[in-house]
Amino acid sequence: MKRLAPLLATVGLIATSVPLLTAPQAAAAQTPGYMRQQPDWHRCSPEQPVTYECATLKVPLDYQRPEGRMLDLAISRIKTENPGKRRGVLLFNPGGPGASGLFRPVDLSTRMPKDVRDQYDLIGFDPRGVGKSSPISCGGLSEAERGLGGPYRPETFPLDVAWARSVADKCREKSGDVIPHITTRNTARDLDVIRAALGERKISYLSYSYGTYLGAVYSQMFPQRTDRFVLDSGVDPQRVWRGMIQVWATEAEPAFARWTRWAAERSDRYGLGTTPEAVSATFWDLVARADRDPINQDGQKVTGDYLRSEPSLFFSPYGASAVIKYLKSLAENGPKPADGDAPDLKQLLAGARASGANVSEPNAAVPGAAAADSGGDGMAVYWSVVCGDTDAWPRDPDQYARDAARDKAKYPLYGDFASNIKPCAFWQRPVEPATPMKTRADVLTVQNEWDSQTPLVSGQGLHKALKGSRMVLALGGEKHGVYLSDPASCADVTVNKYLATGRLPAADVTCQDPPPFP
Repeated sequence: MKRLAPLLATVGLIATSVPLLTAPQAAAAQTPGYMRQQPDWHRCSPEQPVTYECATLKVPLDYQRPEGRMLDLAISRIKTENPGKRRGVLLFNPGGPGASGLFRPVDLSTRMPKDVRDQYDLIGFDPRGVGKSSPISCGGLSEAERGLGGPYRPETFPLDVAWARSVADKCREKSGDVIPHITTRNTARDLDVIRAALGERKISYLSYSYGTYLGAVYSQMFPQRTDRFVLDSGVDPQRVWRGMIQVWATEAEPAFARWTRWAAERSDRYGLGTTPEAVSATFWDLVARADRDPINQDGQKVTGDYLRSEPSLFFSPYGASAVIKYLKSLAENGPKPADGDAPDLKQLLAGARASGANVSEPNAAVPGAAAADSGGDGMAVYWSVVCGDTDAWPRDPDQYARDAARDKAKYPLYGDFASNIKPCAFWQRPVEPATPMKTRADVLTVQNEWDSQTPLVSGQGLHKALKGSRMVLALGGEKHGVYLSDPASCADVTVNKYLATGRLPAADVTCQDPPPFP
């Protein structure tokens, strides 16, 4: 033991000479560099308000290899004008996938009530692959390759397969090294990088459409970082993503039935039939006629497939009635007389969009283009997320043919469009599984009753999946997007109270919106 004494003394001397790290220092030493960034804020543009600031962060392309390639992540902010009432940050995502959110704080800052606005720095961002966040591309898709796919017919199905394969091949050729990592789970990780860069312990979040699924995934991956979350116009996690396209077909049928009743009650104005059955017959006769002989409208050819490819039109009875009345007149009487006061199809479709429909112009080579950003980058991100989030897409083209034939019979408006083959049949396998919804999430979901893009059953599915959530349902609401989208929306009061106080309603809330067109 005497021989060990000098050695023990030496060890003790060394141990006491090494400085000990504090708990925060130790945690920082183990924190990846991308989680310790400080934004270099600058004015976004001379044309924009001076309060609107931008910065760029770096995030890993692959979070499993954080020392590898990095992507740009463009963020923006407008700080609260009342720092004494500041609670934290409110991030915003407008939907998509494939939509930019960088400019949104400017819009939000003018529309939020002051007692809500004062509590937050408003934060926008372009999701990975979008806009200024290392945008990806499929190499410039042709007009015929854009959109979500066409109707099913056995004789043209080989062309549908070729379309889907071509889109997948072009995306893989142009951005194949990045596409596997453009997923909702990685975007949720990016949100947490933004949180850390802003120095916040938690984030609050306002989102629409696809953004609700992103928020739901974040709440499961980072539950301790989730503060006040508003998920508006919900995506059902159980339906991602093929089921979210197919739900447009299943829910278009009750919307169509509602429209036939509405138009029949106003037969003196629209002349489409005095009973719901007669209105339905008028529409399907017009579809058959337009398929035989496309309706000519100022050089545009309106086919029966086009009429079926726009199921969202029927979620807005006013818009649908005006459009169908106009096209029926064209089919029966030829081009409209030269009358500067008479609306044309473009104006009528614009009116339908204003009332909530998500319709595209005729002659889109692949119908359904309005359902996603038609730009090349937007479609690249759309397919990357929709195909890369889940491995539930069939890989056998014949399965799509069987499903489309079945659903065309069950859901004649849009069933074959929804179930026909998509590029996901030829996409690379996902790098990780979809996120299970198992963790309690005290968030607020918001829904319009007649939303065409995320129908009511989808919003209810999101609410059901997130245990602890509350739902605000606006009966009669027709738009895609509830909060701040219509000054008359009955849902805004509840959302504002939640964002201002953090207190969820004691129970789900159902309120009644006024008719959009008295």
